[in-house]
Amino acid sequence: PRAIEAAAGGQALQLFGDDYPTPDGTCLRDYIHVCDLADAHLKALDSIARGGRSDAYNLGTGHPHSVREVIDCVERVTGRPVPRTLAPRRPGDPAALFAAPGKARAALGWTPRLADLETIVSTAWTWHRTHPQGYRTPEPS
Repeated sequence: PRAIEAAAGGQALQLFGDDYPTPDGTCLRDYIHVCDLADAHLKALDSIARGGRSDAYNLGTGHPHSVREVIDCVERVTGRPVPRTLAPRRPGDPAALFAAPGKARAALGWTPRLADLETIVSTAWTWHRTHPQGYRTPEPS
């Protein structure tokens, strides 16, 4: 995530608006752990392989966090400040946007297991520290 990159010394994070009608003025979004996202895809593929039909699912926890909560969590987990600049709101950005995962739970038996923000951020931070250049493709010989 951009907040992790900023905490690791990358570019400053742009905070797009702090005057939304939310508890802290920043947008509310539903953050999902990449492993939970992959698990949902595997469950959907398994369902199709067993004869089920392809469908669209809302994947997320159903519980939003504010952008400011994410930044605060990144600072706590990394022990580093997240450089940020305040930017104007982006046109069309809703104050709150989060998943309704009930259909995925009912049809696929899927629920996010790594749903707390601290886990999402700490595993992202661990990956970033152990892969500072990301995944690199070896140069051809």
